[in-house]
Amino acid sequence: MRHPILLSLCAAGAMALTACEKQDNEAIDRKFQGVNVIDESNLNDVMLTTADPNEGVAYFQRSVGENPDRIDLQRGLAASLVRAGRATEGVAAWKKVVAHKEATDNDRVEMADALIRNNDWDRAEKTLNEIPPTHETFKRYRLEAMVADSNKDWKKADSFYETAVGMTTRPAGVMNNWGYSKLSRGDYADAERLFSDAVRQDTTLFTAKNNLVLARGAQGNYALPVMPVSQTERAQLLYTLGLSAVKKGDVTTGKGLLRDAVDTHPQHFEAAVRSLAALESNVVN
Repeated sequence: MRHPILLSLCAAGAMALTACEKQDNEAIDRKFQGVNVIDESNLNDVMLTTADPNEGVAYFQRSVGENPDRIDLQRGLAASLVRAGRATEGVAAWKKVVAHKEATDNDRVEMADALIRNNDWDRAEKTLNEIPPTHETFKRYRLEAMVADSNKDWKKADSFYETAVGMTTRPAGVMNNWGYSKLSRGDYADAERLFSDAVRQDTTLFTAKNNLVLARGAQGNYALPVMPVSQTERAQLLYTLGLSAVKKGDVTTGKGLLRDAVDTHPQHFEAAVRSLAALESNVVN
């Protein structure tokens, strides 16, 4: 008579053990899922920042293929395409992100950025206009300034550039853009000031250094400003000044600067050599 009771107890114990094992497995699965989410998040960040841009594109394309509804992966793909210089594809990818039910105003800003990189200024302006004015970010104002520049609305451009500069701890790039805007308007003194500020903020920004000597050359000042430059950079800046001098009609000064550029460059400076030869040939003829 004891056997049925013993069997019942054994069955109950087995069921209890099975239930406990199932709970333990579920708990372990949840823990590993958490670890996987963290690992994936880290990997996503790596692919968006330090990885080769095209490797990032391939990674996010696979991820979106496996999880087509996840907006974070769609964002990763769109950002990677833009980072890889594939602006047309980037615009299409950001369009999908913006159409997602979880899209944010930041996504629309990124869409506008991709459109500007694709030289689609009208759509970029329309996209920015659809973002509420309460969405105040550095990137939004920088893009607004660039759009105002394209429309030659200088007053609005200056206002947006000034606001953007005040919203970042790394304003060199914005100062360089603002300076180039001033340069294109013929406001050379203001452009020179902004380029100088940009170089002071980031001594590695060669574009700002080159623009600075362009602004000085436009004013007839052919002396290199005091700033940290490599030997190669110095040669390239002398070359820029030489071309500026020639453009202003100061041919003798321009030839001297081009000779300095050739002599300064640590290697053969083909572009400067060709320009100098062309000038000397014209003088002979």
